[in-house]
Amino acid sequence: MRYLVVNADDFGFTRDVNAGIVRAHREGILTATTLMANGDAFADAVRLSAENPSLDIGVHLQMVQGQSLSEPGRLLPATVGALIGELFAGRWDVLKELEAQVEKILAAGIKPSHLDTHKHTHLLPPILDAVARVSEKYAIRWVRKPFDLPLDGRRASWKTRAASFAMSRLRGHFDRVLARHGALATNHFAGFLWTGDFSAQDLVQLLEALPQGSTEFMCHPGILGEELRAAPTRLKESRELELRALTDPSVRQAITASGIRLVGYNDLPR
Repeated sequence: MRYLVVNADDFGFTRDVNAGIVRAHREGILTATTLMANGDAFADAVRLSAENPSLDIGVHLQMVQGQSLSEPGRLLPATVGALIGELFAGRWDVLKELEAQVEKILAAGIKPSHLDTHKHTHLLPPILDAVARVSEKYAIRWVRKPFDLPLDGRRASWKTRAASFAMSRLRGHFDRVLARHGALATNHFAGFLWTGDFSAQDLVQLLEALPQGSTEFMCHPGILGEELRAAPTRLKESRELELRALTDPSVRQAITASGIRLVGYNDLPR
C-alpha cells in the first residue's frame, strides 16, 4: 500500500496563506497543515480549523523569525545562522519555547497530530532533541523527517541542492533520536527541492513513481493578497502556483489511477 500525506507549512502566517491552505484542502489534494503558534493570523487559522475538521492540524514549531512565546517581547533569531550562534552561546531554552508554542495551540482547542519546524531547524541537534521531547511529552507522535526522495532538483538553486545533500548526512542521528523518544515518521519525504516551484505535471510524475509505504509531500500554498505581499518571506507568487498545482484535476485523477491512499497523519498505519 502507498499512503500520501500532503502537508502545508505556515498555517497562521497570514490570512491569505490560511485561505490558500483551506482551498487546497477543500478543492485539491491537501490533507494536513502545521500551525504557527506565533503567526499573525493564528486566530484566523484556529477559526478555519474548526470549520474544516477533516484538515489534519499539526504544529509548525519556530525557533527562527517571529515573536518568542516563552519570553514575551523577545524576538526569535532572524535567520538559521543567527540561531546557531545563539544556541552556541546558550541564550535560548529551546524546550521551554517549543512547549509554550504547543501549549498555546492546545489551549485553542486543537489536538495536533504531527510536528515540523520552520526552516527545518530540527535538523540542528539541540532542537531535534527538544522536538523529540515535545513529541513524547504531548503524545504528538508524528515528526517530519525532511530527507527528500531523489526528485528532479535541477530547477533548485545550488544552495538548495547543497542544503538537501547536507541534510541527508544527518539521517542516522535523526532516526536514533526519534526512536529514543518513541516518535514516528513517514517512510519517505518529498518537497524540499521543489519548494516554490512545482506544477501539476510534476506532481503527476511524483505520484506515478511514489514508493511503497508512507510519504509526506511538503508544500506552501497560498493566495497572493496584501498581507502576503507585505510579509517577510521569499515565497509569494509561488504560493499561488503551488495552489494551482494542488487543485488541478489531473493530480486527483493520478492518485485514483495509481491506487494511492490520500490520508492525514491520524490515518497512517503505525
